Amino acid sequence: MNWITNYVRPKINSILGRREIPENLWIKDPTSGEMVFHKDLEANQYVIPASGHHMHISAKNRLMHFFDDGVYTPIENPKVVTDPLKFRDAKRYIDRLKEYRAKLGVDDNILSARGTIEGLPIIATVQDFAFMGGSLGMASGEAIIEAFHTAIADKCPLVLFAASGGARMQEGTLSLMQMPRTTVAIEMMKEARLPYIVVLTNPTTGGVTASYAMLGDVHIAEPGAMIGFAGPRVIQQTIRETLPEGFQSSEYLLEHGMVDMVVSRLDMKATIAKILRLMMKFPAAPEPSHAFSKDSQTQISKTKAA
Repeated sequence: MNWITNYVRPKINSILGRREIPENLWIKDPTSGEMVFHKDLEANQYVIPASGHHMHISAKNRLMHFFDDGVYTPIENPKVVTDPLKFRDAKRYIDRLKEYRAKLGVDDNILSARGTIEGLPIIATVQDFAFMGGSLGMASGEAIIEAFHTAIADKCPLVLFAASGGARMQEGTLSLMQMPRTTVAIEMMKEARLPYIVVLTNPTTGGVTASYAMLGDVHIAEPGAMIGFAGPRVIQQTIRETLPEGFQSSEYLLEHGMVDMVVSRLDMKATIAKILRLMMKFPAAPEPSHAFSKDSQTQISKTKAA
């Protein structure tokens, strides 16, 4: 034993020990097992380059990639009563909300904003599955309705990115009320003759598919997204039959006429801009040679085309 082992080595170990490697430095592709550097994945809108698998993307990241130059103006969501039923299961509902708010830095799972895509002014609303499974409650219902009111006031289209496990059970009937309330807001949008485009992301299920997620003028789905009312396991246990391969996937729904297009996230902005120009009779933009990627997964519904 000497001063090197007693002092120098512990000092070196303590200094080196402070250099912690972030847990999310590398992200594993759940389909191929490939490891992707998180910065590369973020730059590619959380789409795995090799497999094309679409990972979860936060609401803020989605808006940043969707709007021109990543510039947008957030729309303030209306305030609602928190935990009116004083609900408690394994823990208090109010405590769950506090945990998610502290972790994600948002009040609930809806983020709406004003901005432009290829110069076209729009309102975009994004539902974030990371906040309580994107469940539809009073706060998210009010936020969606506010987005429609803003779009009508601004006389511009609304694009909604849906991602949800359904109604929020902790709010009971108050949650279910948001289904007809959002439907009324959509009718107001239609009366104003303004386009409403829905992008179905993974997953979109439950009461959300029974309301605003399936009431758009155009329905676009991301590749591989699960879309349905009840989950496949629940359906299989109920009817006691084996379900078809790929049942409730976006590609399956496209084949059966339930969605209009399946579009890669990388091509989403260009696709929606083109649709809006047609719907609102805007002049066509000069189409760059790279408007769509080589491996674009855009597919047009044969049912709709016919």
